[in-house]
Amino acid sequence: MNIVRALALLVIVAVASSACTSVGNLGIVTKPSADATALLKSGKAYKDLGPAEGEACRYFLLGIIPWGDATFSTAVNQALTEKGADALINVTVSNSLYGFIPIYNVFSYTCTNVKGIAIKYQ
Repeated sequence: MNIVRALALLVIVAVASSACTSVGNLGIVTKPSADATALLKSGKAYKDLGPAEGEACRYFLLGIIPWGDATFSTAVNQALTEKGADALINVTVSNSLYGFIPIYNVFSYTCTNVKGIAIKYQ
């Protein structure tokens, strides 16, 4: 009987929550204040700082009370700041939306994640 209860609970949780994710790729992403075109045309040398990740989330309570910032630029700035970098190359971007009890929209949140190789122009 415990297996039936556990299975029923699992089905209820699966129905009560839902999620959706989309993923994309970019070649290079710079700080909003940087002139990416000029940097690419100049052929400046750069130093590879290794992998970097950033995340930005926005939350919604009852579908009408939002807080947080899930913009792409916020996630990029977080990744660049952590490494002290000027740009990210070979970037993967994902955006996820999670909803709990989606019929009534009690609580949901969306997060933007960026992953790439941090570089510093020399």
